[in-house]
Amino acid sequence: MPTALSTDLYEVTMAAGFVEAGHGRGTFDLYVRTLPETRSFLVAAGLEPALAHLEAVRFTAAEVAYLRSVPALAGLPAAFFDDYLARFRFTGEVWAMAEGTPVFANEPILSVTAPLAEAQIVETAVLAIVGFQTSIASKAARVAAAAAGRPAIEFGGRRAHGTEAAMWAARAAFLGGCDATSNLDAGRAFDIPVSGTMAHSWVMAHDDELEAFRRYADRFGEHAVLLLDTYDTCAAARRVVSSGLTPAAVRLDSGDLGALSRDVRGILDGGGLRGTRILVSGDLDEHRIAALVAGGAPVDGFGVGTALSTSNDAPALGVVYKLAEVERAGSWVPTAKSSPGKATWAGRKQVWRMRAEGRDRVGLRDERGPSGGHGLLHCVMRDGTRVGDAPALADRRAACLEAVAGLPAGVRRLEDPLGYQVEVSDALRALSKAAMTR
Repeated sequence: MPTALSTDLYEVTMAAGFVEAGHGRGTFDLYVRTLPETRSFLVAAGLEPALAHLEAVRFTAAEVAYLRSVPALAGLPAAFFDDYLARFRFTGEVWAMAEGTPVFANEPILSVTAPLAEAQIVETAVLAIVGFQTSIASKAARVAAAAAGRPAIEFGGRRAHGTEAAMWAARAAFLGGCDATSNLDAGRAFDIPVSGTMAHSWVMAHDDELEAFRRYADRFGEHAVLLLDTYDTCAAARRVVSSGLTPAAVRLDSGDLGALSRDVRGILDGGGLRGTRILVSGDLDEHRIAALVAGGAPVDGFGVGTALSTSNDAPALGVVYKLAEVERAGSWVPTAKSSPGKATWAGRKQVWRMRAEGRDRVGLRDERGPSGGHGLLHCVMRDGTRVGDAPALADRRAACLEAVAGLPAGVRRLEDPLGYQVEVSDALRALSKAAMTR
């Protein structure tokens, strides 16, 4: 988990200023300004880890001592370190979309209402947690859709940006629709099914390819998946058939996967191994998977690594955390930026999804929602403590798959998707306009 120091220096300088000036609370919205060019929707993720961080975040004595040594903070009064940071905890309220919810540009994924100093200190970590996992879950939803009901397994731990990123990427990928992960850390931490095969090094370490297959099958039985492409894929498949081995599955990791899967299927079926599944991997993404499926390749499952765990076509979201209202002299004052290209909407918000009409509305939380609209933002934390129990990840995954399937077909398609209509209520427009003219 992140620590209290998982933040930027300027968050602490602002917090010190807010504490000294006696500022009250503020409400911040976390959202994505624009969707990446390769995305027609996102999948909200990272909420549960973010809430866990907010509940647990504290400054240790060693961390406070370090901050005292930072030159930019040297002039701060001792009370900020001894009284504020040493006793720091998050006491705010959070409204958020459930993990796995499809989300679009300028829709708050979550909103934080808290003392300004607290809201600033946690900003960096919350942005990093939600932004990264939303990115990966969104990619996973596309991969799962392309697989068209066939299992998709997250294989990308070795290509992720560090081991911590690998674990959280596996969680987000499962939430977004993948069926399993190769990452044991994520499997243990999040109760995700784990899956794996064998490496080329196992085959190469033996004098004979068939000997490698036999030993692996003898040791792992029904869990053995034999990797066929170390030397000659079709020749390896023939060796499996002639040897009398009956592996649960074989894996192809290189070459023309469509043609090779057909050849291998024919060899296996001809040898009576109709129940042996064919898994493929090797630089796959949603587009290559969709092409294999569309081409009728006899593939039973996909292992997706680099493209998924790094979201390589959209590796970073423009996720932001912007002040929407501030408490002054006991009253709430709406705030909004008018900066070109970076204007914001004021006030506490709600997002209503009108599933039957295939559109959303963003409005003020206390206004009446549209007919047939379902509010997506719910209170998930009060006084720094989460409301209710954390839902099971498997349940959120199931809900995600259902929610994504419920989007208009044109929005879900991988190539040239249609845009999704997100309207802004008149009340929100009026409030924001007034806030910008102060």
